[in-house]
Amino acid sequence: MATYIMLVNWTDQGVRTAKDTVNRARAFREQAKAMGVTVGTVNWTLGAYDLVISLDSPDDETTTRMGIALAAQGNVRTSTMRAFGEDDMERIVGGLK
Repeated sequence: MATYIMLVNWTDQGVRTAKDTVNRARAFREQAKAMGVTVGTVNWTLGAYDLVISLDSPDDETTTRMGIALAAQGNVRTSTMRAFGEDDMERIVGGLK
């Protein structure tokens, strides 16, 4: 499984219905699970992004599908990045000469 970080901003619709954000996050966890994705943390944040989510997914295609399904609901816009843990980086830099 690969790890991803999803940066999330509410749309105008998402802000108008902000009181439902916790329930939406719970529903997102279930939807992701049905796609084979494990949501690690969901954090509501101050600053440039409204939420930061970590997740483990089998591949880029599944992650993209999940992000599209989430955005299609109209409450958020996302930007997703592949993340590498310490063991991953050790393997990556181990190949440097």
